[in-house]
Amino acid sequence: MQALLDTLVTTAVGALSATIGVLVGGIVTHRAQDRQWLRGRQLIAYQELVSHYAKFTMTISRAHAGRQGWDYDWGEWSAALTRASLVAPADVAAEIDNFGKAINAFLDQVARDARPDPLSEEEFAQANRAPAQAQVRLVNAMRRSLSKDQGELPFWIGGSLAGRPDDH
Repeated sequence: MQALLDTLVTTAVGALSATIGVLVGGIVTHRAQDRQWLRGRQLIAYQELVSHYAKFTMTISRAHAGRQGWDYDWGEWSAALTRASLVAPADVAAEIDNFGKAINAFLDQVARDARPDPLSEEEFAQANRAPAQAQVRLVNAMRRSLSKDQGELPFWIGGSLAGRPDDH
């Protein structure tokens, strides 16, 4: 009778351990998949936001250089800011907000009809310095949020026509 009881207890403990292992494994796998999904969404949103910055900066710059009119879909820019903020960790969302504020100040200076009143290349670069610096902080926050192994970039990337950081 004791041998049968020992066998039943051993079998029950083994079955319970296996069940707990399956449950824990499922939870861990689910969390890992959630993190991977979120990281993928963050990357897409971050790419879109930086892409919009590069596009409208170049559009406005060319308009001033060529004394031309220009147009941009500011609704999409606003939506890109929102989408990135929705999936970003709090520190990145704060940098997105700072970047958006720097862009608003930039637009106050440059978002005008360039045909009668274009900015010089230096005036445009000066107006773009604060957004370019905010972009470096934002890109580095984005990189950290995607992987702790990402090093900081000391330079401005696409869209910044403010010159190189070490030029100032």
